[in-house]
Amino acid sequence: MERNNGISAQAGCRFCGAKLQHSLVDLGMSPLCESYVSPEKTNQMEAFYPLHVYVCGNCFLAQLQQYVSREEIFNEYAYFSSYSDSWLEHAKRYTDMIVSRLGLNHRSTVMELASNDGYLLQYFVQKKIKVIGVEPAANVAAVAEKNGVPTVVKFFGRETAKELVAQYGQVDLLIGNNVLAQVPDLNDFVGGMKTVLKPDGVITVEFPHLMRLMNENQFDTIYHEHFSYFSFIAAEKIFARHGIKLFDVEELSTHGGSLRIYGRHDEDGAKPVGDRAIEMRQREYDAGYGRIETYGNFGEQVKETKRKLLEFLIGVRRQGKSVVGYGAPGKGNTLLNYCGIRTDFIDYTVDRNPHKQGRYLPGTHIPIRDPEEIRRTKPELVFILPWNLRDEVMEQMSFVREWGGRFAARSPEIRIFE
Repeated sequence: MERNNGISAQAGCRFCGAKLQHSLVDLGMSPLCESYVSPEKTNQMEAFYPLHVYVCGNCFLAQLQQYVSREEIFNEYAYFSSYSDSWLEHAKRYTDMIVSRLGLNHRSTVMELASNDGYLLQYFVQKKIKVIGVEPAANVAAVAEKNGVPTVVKFFGRETAKELVAQYGQVDLLIGNNVLAQVPDLNDFVGGMKTVLKPDGVITVEFPHLMRLMNENQFDTIYHEHFSYFSFIAAEKIFARHGIKLFDVEELSTHGGSLRIYGRHDEDGAKPVGDRAIEMRQREYDAGYGRIETYGNFGEQVKETKRKLLEFLIGVRRQGKSVVGYGAPGKGNTLLNYCGIRTDFIDYTVDRNPHKQGRYLPGTHIPIRDPEEIRRTKPELVFILPWNLRDEVMEQMSFVREWGGRFAARSPEIRIFE
């Protein structure tokens, strides 16, 4: 086994161990997408790692190799969920729905894995339901605690699961929103989920849907912090190995198209597998997601998208128009680094998150400023990097139209929105 920065280079599939030999897409070399650069470090070396996704020919899990430790990624994490209004609204709707569906009350216990700044659990607290957050990033967990969400600062897995059960008992509802992709050891993580769930408890997990990623060319949702990319077929196999049956699934609009899967213990016969789960499995098989050949054309689609984006930006800049970015999300950093877009195309970007302001995007070194900078400099085009929040951003920044400015975003190809 080669070793790289303290991490063993992955020999096979992180779920089933089969040899990885089928490429989904190679996005070249890229820095960690959340490693924003401070002004004093702009003249220093940055670490770049291969951004090459493989698909397992045995279980069809799409995955990146792990190059850095999870501790390095989440030591001082810059992503705070609460800076997106639409994400908070999504969390509130989910809370109302699941409390009603499961009949949760003051005697119930809810646990969220990767609970971030308490963006979701705060709504359970408001309903007087006991909550436990589990969040590895101490700086983010501190914000949750301040907001009244009890949070354990740990990485989750089998050992942490045993400790949590010893301290708090098992839980009625276990939530994992956009965390499964960020887990290097899937078997340890899902095995721990089995441990903390009550015999009649329910698991809900949300993750971007691989089918949507491929159909809509969402290659910029690939970055080192996301180790795996899931179809329903692959997720079902992973949970089944650990005694968890997926009995329902919902399709969501979040993050460009996500799935919310519902799991319960194999032994819990009171929750039969529903029509939506049966239909989703069949739809993926019919679309070829159970055949390795289906994954072969994605890389060429991505190259063509890169060419079109560069043609668009070259055309705009040759017309003498000023272009700035909106947002500093992980997907933006993948897009900009893969396409080689720096300050020759985008003057600066802005972000509502003060933890990012005053820093520079990793790799491209595009400066990150306060959103008010757009009002001050009056650019002709605002390129929205978090395209999944396009409508929210256009509403927030509607004043751009006062001077005839326009918005551009991927949808999935780059286009201008009047």
